[in-house]
Amino acid sequence: MSRSVRPLVFVALFGALFILMSTITIPIGAVPITLQNLAIMLAGGFLGAFYGFSSIGIVIALTATGIPLIHGQGGLAFILGPTGGFLWMFPICALLSGFFASRILNTSADRPRFVTLAMLFGVFMLFGSLISYITGVPWLAHLLDISTERALVIGMYPFLPFDAIKALIAALVMYAAQSYRPMLRRTP
Repeated sequence: MSRSVRPLVFVALFGALFILMSTITIPIGAVPITLQNLAIMLAGGFLGAFYGFSSIGIVIALTATGIPLIHGQGGLAFILGPTGGFLWMFPICALLSGFFASRILNTSADRPRFVTLAMLFGVFMLFGSLISYITGVPWLAHLLDISTERALVIGMYPFLPFDAIKALIAALVMYAAQSYRPMLRRTP
């Protein structure tokens, strides 16, 4: 495969994984539990910061144009709806997860396996999930016209245990499959 086509294929594949994982939902309130963050963590971990950001960012941009890609929905009304604050942050989550996971994996031979797994878990929990709440919770509070405390109760607290499980899965997958990460180099 040509070096210029290879990154595009991986960006498309992880974008498709993100779309697929958005269709798996468990409604528990205003914001459903999905596997989207797991796809974001894996996109960043496997593709690195730039291509991880690109794979998720392209899906968000296409969804904003009206293509029903996330939960089978699309359009500006969806992107600006109650879950919009989370959606906007997803490309940044992939970027930061990819940036830090790549550095951890590239130096994993220098430390015990448990330490590397713990570091990956921390990166995926913090950057793959928790930072999405920075924009998600205030936007949810604004749109639903509720207090920030109430938005935390319905839009964050119930999801934290599931976020931890997804971060653990991502850390285990990335550690086990690190030798399969594609070598994608950005050309200047």
